[in-house]
Amino acid sequence: MWLYLVALVGLWTLLRFLRERQVVSHLQDKYVFITGCDSGFGNLLARQLDRRGMRVLAACLTEKGAEELRNKTSDRLETVILDVTKTESIVAATQWVKERVGNRGLWGLVNNAGISTPSGPNEWMKKQDFASVLDVNLLGMIEVTLSMLPLVRKARGRVVNISSVVGRVSLFGGGYCISKYGVEAFSDSLRRELSYFGVKVAIIEPGFFLTGVTSSARLCSNIQMLWDQTSSEIREIYGEKYLASYLKILNKMDQKCNKDLSVVTDCMEHALTACHPHTRYSAGWDAKLFYLPLSCLPTFLVDALLYWTSLKPEKAL
Repeated sequence: MWLYLVALVGLWTLLRFLRERQVVSHLQDKYVFITGCDSGFGNLLARQLDRRGMRVLAACLTEKGAEELRNKTSDRLETVILDVTKTESIVAATQWVKERVGNRGLWGLVNNAGISTPSGPNEWMKKQDFASVLDVNLLGMIEVTLSMLPLVRKARGRVVNISSVVGRVSLFGGGYCISKYGVEAFSDSLRRELSYFGVKVAIIEPGFFLTGVTSSARLCSNIQMLWDQTSSEIREIYGEKYLASYLKILNKMDQKCNKDLSVVTDCMEHALTACHPHTRYSAGWDAKLFYLPLSCLPTFLVDALLYWTSLKPEKAL
């Protein structure tokens, strides 16, 4: 019986291996639009797909980022300036894409643009601190998707949305975790709706990787700014030791984050080029072995684990 079981598992593994390596034909004729290409995952993915011969349309926030990317890629890659928080910028970018793809449509839309700050304890923040993150990570992503959707539908293409492990387990306050939960929900509903048109939607859920989003300097500056703006009552409740410990942890982020961004961009590339893309990609061993299993535990166990491992305010009970 055990021999049959081993043979069955082996056959299933082989079939899955072969199925996952089936690639879409005529990749050199397919256009992919990527947001957030100034740096990080978007920048690396743009260069990666360009090397593969695909027609990359890279959206950058700044002209400097666009120029640096063009200098590292072939003439096939084209750039456009896009601010996902501005409707007029999205409309202009959509028209720009339409002029390039023509009747072929847009094969791939990668919603990668995002910011992580302000983030921190919820009661250190104001409504606008939440809104500024949601405007980029969630509402901007939704508006870009809705604007580009007719082009993607025409090509029966792919939508790839960048979420995070904190879209499964909320580890800290502020708009970032909220936005990633929103990305998950929007992607799930979109995937079901677009399945009738042959469009596939994939979600990328990276663990902690070293990008601008996880920069120690940026995160420390953000926490200090939130601390300075909050009330004296809140500062008294949390205490200076809490702030010092928080900053100490954030200062080590650069050392703890995975520096190999290709782990994530390889997932993004697979979602765009494979005949049978996954619905979700957990990128990184921390995502696969810790955060994904953690998200499946009962809520009271997750709460208990985070309670005992998190910083405590000085005047906690």
